[in-house]
Amino acid sequence: MDTIAVTGCTGHIGSRVAAGLDERGIEARLLLRDATKAADFPAARTAVAAYGDPDAARYALEGIDLLFMVSGSESADRLDQHRTFIDAAAAAGVQHVVYTSFLGASPTATFTLARDHAATEDHLRASGMTWTFLRDSFYLDLLPEFAGSDGVIRGPAGAGRVGAVLRVDVARCAVTVLADHATGANSHSGASYDLTGPEALTLTEIAQIVTEETGRQIAFQDETIEEAYASRAPYGAAPWQLDAWVSTYTAIKVGELDVVTSAVADLTGTPARSLRAHLRTAG
Repeated sequence: MDTIAVTGCTGHIGSRVAAGLDERGIEARLLLRDATKAADFPAARTAVAAYGDPDAARYALEGIDLLFMVSGSESADRLDQHRTFIDAAAAAGVQHVVYTSFLGASPTATFTLARDHAATEDHLRASGMTWTFLRDSFYLDLLPEFAGSDGVIRGPAGAGRVGAVLRVDVARCAVTVLADHATGANSHSGASYDLTGPEALTLTEIAQIVTEETGRQIAFQDETIEEAYASRAPYGAAPWQLDAWVSTYTAIKVGELDVVTSAVADLTGTPARSLRAHLRTAG
């Protein structure tokens, strides 16, 4: 069995992946980017390495064959951090990387951060390691949190649709791929999986479902691009961050996220859950 490392163990995806591997009896090394959180994890299985620290990353990955790499936190230098970490993994002798990318990752994607994912994929392809890409859509359980304190989701998405996917379903797919690879089934090498939910919804429909299922009054208000930048300007965010926020909505509007696949079911044997089903379970 390959020796596995899992990154992002304090986040929604990485924590679920680590737990899912444990449930299958597969013990992984837990990589943390923040040393202050190490006390929450078993010392014998924990290593600390920021993506942008090549020496720490290489040391943390010594002896690892199979790496689950969650994309780094949004930042102006995230792509540079990804490249540094990938180079460290290759230097440490990692053989295969499972990377959480983004649906439609491309240098010309409307969603600006999807361009970073495309460049990360290119760097992995050139690294000499084998790879699997989990290209997830926007997170379905996160979209309702885009609502402001007044319960309104605002953005230039129009009537565009998004086949958003639950984070738990992304994690289930990752566990399946990692477990298969760790036990010698290399059928996922060189594969890219577009991970979506079971339906493509407008933000108006998402708001309506949340309202019906939770009683929390949520609505969607369409904006022009100019209005979107103006309404976010008071946050004082850097231009790259503003572009990312606004392009989240414009990518939906132009139809680039209007995609539904069966990949979750194909990988795990269980279909992706809908927003309504998720909310009923969560409630």
